[in-house]
Amino acid sequence: MIDAEFRSEERFSRLSLAFSNKEEREKVVSQVEEIINKYPLQADIHFADVANGKSVMVIEYHDDINREAGDIFEEIIHKLNIKSCN
Repeated sequence: MIDAEFRSEERFSRLSLAFSNKEEREKVVSQVEEIINKYPLQADIHFADVANGKSVMVIEYHDDINREAGDIFEEIIHKLNIKSCN
């Protein structure tokens, strides 16, 4: 199961997507790349290992004056069929 966490401050937004295995990682990476490449806003993306054998993909947008990242994150969450986001 892919877990999602969202954080936003003034001109900054972050979506973290945690996954447990290779199949989930491939799904997350391919869907995220497809979606973010449709938008002119540039994302900072990095990966990290977290507890319980999970890894996380973190997508960050800085200087997001018009809050465009929200629409991108909504599309990602919908495409990955994530039911809840903390």
